[in-house]
Amino acid sequence: MNWTELILHGGKVPPHLLKRMKGIARAIIDIMVMEFGPDLVVKRLADPLWFQAFNNVIGMDWDSSGSTTVVLGILKWLTNEGDYGFYVVGGKGKYMLRIADELEEVSKKINVDPVELSKASKASARLDSSLLQDGYDLYIHSMIISEGEWTVIQQGMNEKTSLARRYHVNKSNHPWKDPHEGVIGKKGEALDLSSPISYENVKIAVDIANERPGKVLRLLKAALLASKGQRTLTGKPVLPKAPRFYLAVRPSPQLERALKNLYEFKPKRPEDFLVAPGAGPKVMRALALISHLIYSAEPSFEDPAVLDPFAYAYAVGGKDGVPYPYDKRTADEVIDILRNIIEEAQLGRKEKLVALKGLARLAEKLSALSSTSLATGTRRGCRTCYSSSGE
Repeated sequence: MNWTELILHGGKVPPHLLKRMKGIARAIIDIMVMEFGPDLVVKRLADPLWFQAFNNVIGMDWDSSGSTTVVLGILKWLTNEGDYGFYVVGGKGKYMLRIADELEEVSKKINVDPVELSKASKASARLDSSLLQDGYDLYIHSMIISEGEWTVIQQGMNEKTSLARRYHVNKSNHPWKDPHEGVIGKKGEALDLSSPISYENVKIAVDIANERPGKVLRLLKAALLASKGQRTLTGKPVLPKAPRFYLAVRPSPQLERALKNLYEFKPKRPEDFLVAPGAGPKVMRALALISHLIYSAEPSFEDPAVLDPFAYAYAVGGKDGVPYPYDKRTADEVIDILRNIIEEAQLGRKEKLVALKGLARLAEKLSALSSTSLATGTRRGCRTCYSSSGE
């Protein structure tokens, strides 16, 4: 599977295309909720492959950062308009800050605990800003909730590279086991403290965080010396694999204040870093540096990002003309067909719904047969837009 990237795009979807995107999205969600219930829809949205397929099928750009905004915006509009048993809160920019209030409103419609969901939302944000440090700053944070499931979808931007990255976290995920359902973006460098490889490093960081800030700063200075080739306290010379992640870590009044907040919180286990005050990116980087270079517990520098988003881009075309211009006639026909299936199923005539399931099984077989060509990035009519390497 090729590494790929989400390009930072501006602009808006033209109204006539947005109308059709909403129509296809509504038809798909109607069928899914009818057949499987809202919990499965929320779980599916945690799957980055399914999310990307849904994005491409409704006709949004296959490689655009705007895909996340548009899909989540359409789903939020849709679930506010109808009774689907699941809701979308949060969003881009200022909407990220409204999640707690929106969760309160959702709790009046379905049986969920807004306080616990708010904690899960904040922990997911901490996961992808402090534990996973990959150079992307979060600017989208949405939560999709049903009575039995929740999924958090976040997106970060890297202004230097003009690329975006999307993170999928589900209720079933757990740091140091399977922190994400998937991270969508171009593979690069990262300090991943949520990886199972990093667990020993973070366990030691818990002990360090319970030391007084003055001692932690002294350990930090010793770690910085170790990064220049001096031996650690265990006698082993250690050189970090990714020193650039440690270069910005220096003792400062701001760092000392954050360490004091963390010390007063008294973390007892690695999971506490997801909610503890003071456990921001710089503090976690400092603790990781000390654990690594003083106590020889190396964290993971493996970037977890991977996905090829092009596979489903041939449904009705794309907004920006890739792989071909948006086919309005086909989009309208798809909406009519799916709407007809829904209406007949609601009347008890499910023959077409059964046929649609058969078509889905056939599509899975065809997808398996074409997996080799997908992996090499060879597609008719598009030889350069499929792989980030240009192959």
